[in-house]
Amino acid sequence: MKKVIIIRYAEIFLKKKNRGFFERAFENNLQRALKGYTYELIKQSGRYLIENFDEYETEEMLAKLQKVFGAHSFSVAQETASDLDSIFEAAKSYCQESGTFKVDTHRGDKKYPLTSIEISREIGAKILEYAKGKLKVDVHNPSFTVHVDVRDHGKALVFGEFIDGANGMPVGTAGKGMLLLSGGIDSPVAGYMMAKRGLKVDCLHFHSYPYTNMQAKEKVVDLAKILSEYTCGTKLYVVSVTHIQEAIHEKCKAELMITLLRRFMYRIAERQALRIGSQCLITGESLGQVASQTIEGMTSSNSVVEKLPVLRPLVGFDKNEIIEKSVKMGAYETSILPFEDCCTVFLPEFPAIRPKLSEILREESKLDVEGLIAEAFASLEKIEL
Repeated sequence: MKKVIIIRYAEIFLKKKNRGFFERAFENNLQRALKGYTYELIKQSGRYLIENFDEYETEEMLAKLQKVFGAHSFSVAQETASDLDSIFEAAKSYCQESGTFKVDTHRGDKKYPLTSIEISREIGAKILEYAKGKLKVDVHNPSFTVHVDVRDHGKALVFGEFIDGANGMPVGTAGKGMLLLSGGIDSPVAGYMMAKRGLKVDCLHFHSYPYTNMQAKEKVVDLAKILSEYTCGTKLYVVSVTHIQEAIHEKCKAELMITLLRRFMYRIAERQALRIGSQCLITGESLGQVASQTIEGMTSSNSVVEKLPVLRPLVGFDKNEIIEKSVKMGAYETSILPFEDCCTVFLPEFPAIRPKLSEILREESKLDVEGLIAEAFASLEKIEL
């Protein structure tokens, strides 16, 4: 009898003839998550087993695996011989001292002499005898369940619980995107959600040093590190837009500062995305959350993007829903650290809520757009995470 980790995948089941492609990506991502550990990954029908690992590292490995998109659930199980006595010996370790229980059996080996119901009945009877009146059977609302999975080749898996996986699709199976990563709550969640759909995510951050301090940049690096645990690594590109903000502040209407700045951000983001082979831009915008995230504001920003789609996975979410996801992915405590990002620099008292594109273009004509963009790219810094 030995301990194994069962990994069950999620939507990969639906891929039919293309399933092999998704399985290979999933296997690669599992191996990347467990880099540094000693183990053996065994592929079975519709699942994987991790065997021959250090049992003292079980919880650490599970924590890593729970950040791999494509996994539906996990179980820590005992692999044993499929005779009833061996299954019972394994089942004892999942029994509580008192309460109610049931045995739930899946019979993968259809040649096994007993049906699933018969196996459950026999193991349940052995548990009742072993418990000496301290346990009772309740098939509807038990205190705990002993799960038995009878496999081929005379083996069975016995376990006590299903541990939720991250679900979604394996990262890297849906292309590559460029996330505009701020220091706030929303954008890391947006990257997380697109990675969950199989997108490989790299990040682009805009900073305004010395108006914002280096701690603000370090905060974003930390957020990118958290996100990278779900995206199988990421590249963070950092660009200074201080000079752009100074130019807008000097020459353009104050109420249009945010919209004009965002147009520069979108231009820079698309050009950098195309340079590195990204196929879309990703933002954390939520409709109506702030002044720049109205339909008019989004339309004005979007109009400068010429070749790539802009994905806004949070567009219909309210703030509480976004915070809930931020907490789940482990980014919230970092996101709320009190270091300002570039959008707070020269922030007007009354930013335009419904900017007119004609007015935006008129104000933007006062600026050397290409020169400012070239200067921004001269500051580009790459950080591998």
